[in-house]
Amino acid sequence: MKITKVYVEKYKWPKEKPIANGKHIYTDNELNLLVIETDEGITGYGCSWDISFAERIGQTIIGEDPLNHEKLWEKMYVPKFLGRKGNSLWTISAIDIALWDIKSKICGVPLYKLLGGARESIPYYIAGGYYGPDKGIPELQKEMEQYLSWGAKAVKMKVGALSIKEDIARVKAVREVIGPDIKLMVDANCAYKFFDAIEFAKRAEEYDLFWFEEPISQDDYDGYRKIAAKTCIPIACGENEATRFGYRDLINTQSISYLNPDAECLGGITELIKIASMADANGLVLSPHGQQQVHVILDCALPNVRIAEFYPPQYDAKIYEAWKNPVKLNSDGTVSPNPVPGTGLDINREVLKNYRIK
Repeated sequence: MKITKVYVEKYKWPKEKPIANGKHIYTDNELNLLVIETDEGITGYGCSWDISFAERIGQTIIGEDPLNHEKLWEKMYVPKFLGRKGNSLWTISAIDIALWDIKSKICGVPLYKLLGGARESIPYYIAGGYYGPDKGIPELQKEMEQYLSWGAKAVKMKVGALSIKEDIARVKAVREVIGPDIKLMVDANCAYKFFDAIEFAKRAEEYDLFWFEEPISQDDYDGYRKIAAKTCIPIACGENEATRFGYRDLINTQSISYLNPDAECLGGITELIKIASMADANGLVLSPHGQQQVHVILDCALPNVRIAEFYPPQYDAKIYEAWKNPVKLNSDGTVSPNPVPGTGLDINREVLKNYRIK
């Protein structure tokens, strides 16, 4: 089997209402679908953020056997000419995911089993609690109550966009409505400086947080050490980290309890597997970030994943309609990977045809 073509299908559509986290406002949804065609008619799909290097990097693997993912990863990753992170690595990530899609389809085996099959289901948390227009504490509480009605046993909310006092009030309100037995995570999306994060953590400790995610810049390793030394709340981090080398340095801070690797950004599934092994050797657990179509597969494949992230339909209803095999929640607070071979990124193009921009 040989790779014959690598290209991108880009789709973009507006959100019903803008949402915001501690640093960013989102007005649109998008899907950057990386497509690999082969001479045997099997097509692989990957995705990431901006993958504008797809044509350039894709040319380097035309004619290659898509099963040789290690060989192709090393061939694509050339920092001297393409850079170490950002668009080039996002592109490599999407290509690597598509290669694993092809491999799983060739084998006719669900990808989570091909990668290890550690479990059939895993507990999840709902990644919600965004800021929004006309969204005060009552609306936030109502949102969390809805998640609990689905069977969720863990929820996450955003912090960092308001004053610490205001955000602590929001955390208190959510804890009151979900009760003491539901896990509650907070995510600052790098909004704080280390001293602000310490102040927030001290005020939030009484609300029994499961973790405090990305309190500060991904690159401030020393800041993470300072925060971890001042709070009993476990720190989660990693969605913006890249490659096994970046994760080695992050792990070496000895300040992170939960690593949040994102296969779409860090170098693909190939790289995430290596990171998982390195984390396991250091006694750490994972909760991968991002696209649940891909990551629930990895959550159930790898032994040291603790909990899965799940974005609710309110975040992007259109994409739920577009996936041919969308990941769905179980009624017992768990989620299971797709039982069909592949990454689950096959789409119904009719649903998105009016939103294609490339």
